[in-house]
Order: sequence, then structure tokens, then C-alpha cells
Amino acid sequence: MPILDFLRRNAPFLSVGVLLTFCSSFGQTFFISIFAGEIRSTFDLSHGDWGLLYSLGTTASAVLMVFTGVLTDTFRVRVLGPAVLVLLAASCLSMTYATSWAALVFTIFALRFTGQGMATLVASVAMARWFVASRGKALSISRVGVETGGAFLPLTFVALMGAGWDWRTLWIVAALVILGLVPLLLPLLRLERTPRSIAKDDQSFGMAERHWTRLEMLRHPLYWFLVPMLIAPPAFSTAFFFHQVHLAEVKSWTHVGLVSLFPVFTVASFVSMFAAGWIIDRVGTARLMPLLILPMAVGFAGMAVAPTLPLAAIFIASMGLTQGMANTVPHAFWAEFYGTRNLGGIKALAAALMVFGTAIGPVLTGELIDLGIDFPDQLMGVAAYFAVSSLLVLIGIRRTQRSLAA
Repeated sequence: MPILDFLRRNAPFLSVGVLLTFCSSFGQTFFISIFAGEIRSTFDLSHGDWGLLYSLGTTASAVLMVFTGVLTDTFRVRVLGPAVLVLLAASCLSMTYATSWAALVFTIFALRFTGQGMATLVASVAMARWFVASRGKALSISRVGVETGGAFLPLTFVALMGAGWDWRTLWIVAALVILGLVPLLLPLLRLERTPRSIAKDDQSFGMAERHWTRLEMLRHPLYWFLVPMLIAPPAFSTAFFFHQVHLAEVKSWTHVGLVSLFPVFTVASFVSMFAAGWIIDRVGTARLMPLLILPMAVGFAGMAVAPTLPLAAIFIASMGLTQGMANTVPHAFWAEFYGTRNLGGIKALAAALMVFGTAIGPVLTGELIDLGIDFPDQLMGVAAYFAVSSLLVLIGIRRTQRSLAA
């Protein structure tokens, strides 16, 4: 089906994914971290302290995701979607009134759980279930929301702070933006398709022509070959955005100058996201998974030595290539390899692992900064970890293909 016909026929369903992922931006690290300087100053935190508190809140959200993610196998998006966005708006308001370390940790937990966690999960599960032959395209299009948020929200809110807006007031603005989008979501969900978990006669099987449970996936070697790779992009792309203020200082760049490069990241992400979606619908995910994180490895290695912002833009674009594929390929992989009947529970476990990765990155890199190892000096080691993780994915998929052939 031509792309314009696909968009026209499926606009209401695709718009649900776009709105949910856009709103998830307010719980993503690229948004929260623009307030890092103000938060550290207000709460008297070192880089390591801030990374630790962020890690505690994020880890708690990852743990809860394991248990609540299965709700997507039971409840319709028309119930979960609006509920998650209302809770996300409340989480933004919580940041406005946080006055202690404990309150800050709770707020980080709430933002990460409702934003990066549940809003993203509900959107991706809906796309993977509602679309089969065009699953790759649907997942790619739904991620336009968060990519748009990543391109414009940091630049907009940093500019507002520069214009004199109080950082706590801007969290009220964020809450109002989310609440303003809920009425747009409700009419779209009236047309919601029947969830695949309910329509059991219309499902997509996984490996060995069956539906896998979460426990069966955990017992299969392939999953454990994937784990280092699944952790890598969320852990260290999160660290990159989390330490953006520190990175700009060490490189002698202005913060707004660095943030102005984020649209380059977004454009590259858009390109790879839609290219990956097109390829998935034709050849599947097995060939793309081992290649997924190699561009980000190149990007991190380059950022370690980049002396100027124009040169940094090239490596930020390389990082964006992986981000775009990561927004599409793994989501389609779970449905393709493990089936759709238990997809919500399986993706919840994968999402929890991703969120846990975002907890590891900031605290690890923050502690290293406190020990005197600046973030740019850490990036070559990060690039090496990416390369090894990619090799493990290749080995795991080839082992699986041989066993299935046998």
C-alpha cells in the first residue's frame, strides 16, 4: 500500500501512537535533564548525587513496569491511554512542589514510570497489535511524537529559562500541555480496534509457530544474548542527555549551542526510523538487530574527540541513526519472534530492562565524573561496549536460526 494511502486509511490509529509518544517526552531524560543545573543548585547535589537520585527513581519505575505492563494485555488503549496521561500531568506538577530529596526521587519515579515507561509501552503495544503486515511502518510513524518532542521541547524550554521563566513554573506549563492533548486523544480512541489478546483468532505467531510466554522467553538463550544490547542505547544515550550541561562546560560550548544540535539528532533518527520500518516490513528484524547500535558506537567515539559544535553535529547524527532504529526494530522484534498473544507482558519486561538501563547510565557516569573522569573521556569505553554487545546479538540470532532450522 502506498504510504499516503496507508496514512489516510489509518490516521486515527496512528495519531493515537503519535500523541502518546509525544507526551512521553515529558518523562524522558532529554527533557528532565535540561533542568539539571537548576535541580542540582536547588537541592545542593553533586553530579554523582543527582545521578544516584535519578537512578533510584528510574529503577523503582522499572520494577513497577514489570508488574503493571501486563495491563496492556487486559485493558484497551481507550482506558489506559488517557489514564496514563493524566498521571503524567500530575507527575509534572509534583516537580513544581518537590522540596526534599525524597520528594525529588518520588517525582523522578512518577515521571519515568508514566512518561518513558507506560506512555511509550501503551503506544508501542497498540501499534504492534493493531498492525501486522505494516507493523514496521506503524511503529515508525508512532515514534514521530517523541522525536518531535526531542527536537523542539528542550530547545523551547531552555529558551524560556533563558528568557527568565522560573524552572518550576515550566513544569506547570508541561502539565497543561499534556492535559490539553487528552481531549484530542479521546475521540480517536472511540474507533479503537479490538486488542489482539481479545481477538484470539487474529494473532501473529512467533518462533516455532506459537505464542511465547514471558517465562518461556526468559528460559530461551536468545533473550540473554540480547540483554547487553537492549541496555546499551537507553543507558548511554540517557547519560549523554543527562550530562548535557556538564558536557557543554567541559567542551567549552554554550548549553544552548549544544541543545541547538538536538534537531540534527532528531532528523537522523527520523530517517533511520522510517527506513528501518520499511525494511522490517520486507525482510523482518533478524538482519537489523545486530546492526542496531553500531552507528551509536561511532557517534560516542566521535563525540569523545570532537572539538567543535559543527563536528559534533556529525556524531550526534550518527547517534540519532541508532535511536531511530531502536524506536522501531526491537518493538517489532518481540512480536515477530515471540508472537502477539502475550505481547504486553513480554514488552513490559523489555521496557523495564530499558528503563533500568536509563537508571544505570546516569549514576555510573555521574560517579565517574565525581572521580575526575569527565564524560567525554568515558565515551571510548562506551563505544567498545556497544561493539561487543552488537557481536553478542549476531551470535544469539545465528544460534537461534540454526536451532529453528534443525
